[in-house]
Amino acid sequence: MDTSALLWYKTPADDWNKALPLGNGRIGAMVFSQPLEERIQLNEDSVWSGGFRERNNKSALPNLEKVRKLLFEEKINEAEKIIYDAFCGTPVNQRHYMPLGDMNVIHYKESECDFKGRSLDLNTAVCTTEYAINGVDYTREVFISQPDQVLVMHITTSEKKAISVRVRIDGRDDYFDDNSPVHDNDILFYGGCGSEDGINFAAYIKVLHKGGKVYPYGSFITCEDCDEVTILLGAQTSYRCEDYKGQAVFDVERAEEKTYAQLKADHIADYKSYYDRANISLCDNSSGNSTLPTDERLALVKEGNPDNKLIEMYHNFGRYLLIAGSREKTLPTNLQGIWNKDMWPAWGCKFTININTEMNYWCAENCNLSELHMPLIDHIEKLRPNGRKTARNMYGCRGFVCHHNTDIWGDTAPQDLWIPGTQWPMGAAWLCLHIWEHYLYVQDREFLSEKYDTLKEAAEFFLDFLIEDKKGRLVTCPSVSPENTYLTASGSKGSICIGPSMDSQIIYELFTAVAEASKILETDGGFRKKVLEARDRLPAPEIGKYGQIMEWAEDYDEVEPGHRHISQLFALYPADIITMRKTTELAKAARATLERRLSHGGGHTGWSRAWIINHWARLFDGEKVYENVIALLSNSTSENMFDMHPPFQIDGNFGGTAGITEALLQSENGEIILLPALPKEWSEGSFKGLCARGGFVIDLEWKDSKITACHIHSRCGKKCRIVCDSVKVHTASSEVQTLYTDGAAEFDTETGKTYTLTF
Repeated sequence: MDTSALLWYKTPADDWNKALPLGNGRIGAMVFSQPLEERIQLNEDSVWSGGFRERNNKSALPNLEKVRKLLFEEKINEAEKIIYDAFCGTPVNQRHYMPLGDMNVIHYKESECDFKGRSLDLNTAVCTTEYAINGVDYTREVFISQPDQVLVMHITTSEKKAISVRVRIDGRDDYFDDNSPVHDNDILFYGGCGSEDGINFAAYIKVLHKGGKVYPYGSFITCEDCDEVTILLGAQTSYRCEDYKGQAVFDVERAEEKTYAQLKADHIADYKSYYDRANISLCDNSSGNSTLPTDERLALVKEGNPDNKLIEMYHNFGRYLLIAGSREKTLPTNLQGIWNKDMWPAWGCKFTININTEMNYWCAENCNLSELHMPLIDHIEKLRPNGRKTARNMYGCRGFVCHHNTDIWGDTAPQDLWIPGTQWPMGAAWLCLHIWEHYLYVQDREFLSEKYDTLKEAAEFFLDFLIEDKKGRLVTCPSVSPENTYLTASGSKGSICIGPSMDSQIIYELFTAVAEASKILETDGGFRKKVLEARDRLPAPEIGKYGQIMEWAEDYDEVEPGHRHISQLFALYPADIITMRKTTELAKAARATLERRLSHGGGHTGWSRAWIINHWARLFDGEKVYENVIALLSNSTSENMFDMHPPFQIDGNFGGTAGITEALLQSENGEIILLPALPKEWSEGSFKGLCARGGFVIDLEWKDSKITACHIHSRCGKKCRIVCDSVKVHTASSEVQTLYTDGAAEFDTETGKTYTLTF
């Protein structure tokens, strides 16, 4: 048994947060493994609640200067009243994500069984359920194939003529869906998702069998006395296909041409081409507990028992979820990835872009899954035309802008009527940093050239939107520090503000990316000069009265000092404005910020705890990394290893995976740092296939917390700079000359060559 890649349980799931997730980037499923009445809860990533809405508030621009004047006069409540009415979206809400339905497989002749176990193998992305009825053994395997674009369930048994089940699909709380068998062995389920230009969907099920017979029975397809049963399900929507019903049928009929063994083999080969690129291995300190069922292991960790292999599994599970939830040409992962059971899910299960959606992709590049980053980067292009209208109509600015949420249509107007979160014009800017991040890892000049105008247009908005504060600095106004509230020296309380620190940090990174891209592409020198001049006038991170990084341009107190967002530390992670090697005093202040937040109850949501892990990794504090990984497992992880906000949000899974990776490998400010935040509990281990900026893939082994083997593969032939005391570098054929400066060794590389380092 691979204890770091097998989620397994002795009992079926009696709750959605115990079911096991499957996906091919577009189709998602939660497998409950109920033996007699199986439920497979289904999703398709483009089943959303309606069509595009034009929601820009025409009252914003006429009131913009009035709001700014009130904020400068510290008349915060008056400013917020105007924001509430004149700057909100009209209508208030964007579209939201919805479930596709439930597929049920029911043993209709039996009422009792002996359940043996269920599992999800992260090595193959196959979910297996085993049980016995009247002494006959049954096995169900379920997977969702990306090559064949179908969900596949395969039922086998230890005796012939023993499978008698009924299959149906339903489960949406919607009276407008249609669901009935078409022929003897298939069902077409279809419906709509609201508004005259909304999204329509179809799911098509076909039941194949060996032995026995198959026939329709009411809303079911009935299999009677069969030796073997295979169920194929295809799903499509009008978002992608004009003939969405026909395409769903075509997907199934094409898959039907293959044997079950071929379908499974093709699925596994495709999946492993991503999953096998990287892994980590940590020493087993579980005293045998790593062989127990997953829920029992998790319970033991909550009681204080160590289990490095469970941490290793968490890292593997995060990579698995990204492969299952974000494939090329699909939509980006939303608040729940692609897995959602509710017609009205929490926060609309949208793309929340004041951290959550971005966090979903923190592990894409460093875990060697670069292509899976593309759905997010592609989605930015949907924002641009809408964001131009929002920029012009709400703020009178060039460029494009988006606020703290977006949806399937790339809606850019403010979402919700919630003063601490709604009025935040930084969403597009933060998303655009993922373009630059992708380039830093893959070094693809053609990609950068294609995306340069997108970066530039995001920057153009801020060249127009920024205003001078009383100190002559360029600041955003109006804005918020996401979801937090401040208290002024005079006792005024509010969220709408001038120049929150996170805004300045994001804009600094955006302007830097545009300037660097312009230089690399040898173009647009005049614009480069403008953004660099503006960048120099942004507020820099400052240290406040508690020794902390200030959250606002003024040293306000937080109304909630233990707030879940730690926005002022964007500069520490995911940015590298604050680093241990380059900005020592600011790094100390970042530590003070974390300690203050945590001492007041911060990190109480899963995604927040995951962000904190990354912060501690950047501060080179391995013990704090370990402490917070354990807290993430103990306080914010369900039995199926899903992150809990609560409720379920997938960002904590991805952020936790990224944080574990950051503890083992970092690459900021053009430098690679090996084992920067290694906990003493991980004193022995290895990793392979993790990636560093600059186009490097690294394999590493360590023992007694010291590196014993290191190999760096250069994909792009860039200069490599390693933070270390001393090192010898050689290829298979010769030693490589190194230049040692400022605590790091630097050497030239050639594309395709691997370099062995000896410390």
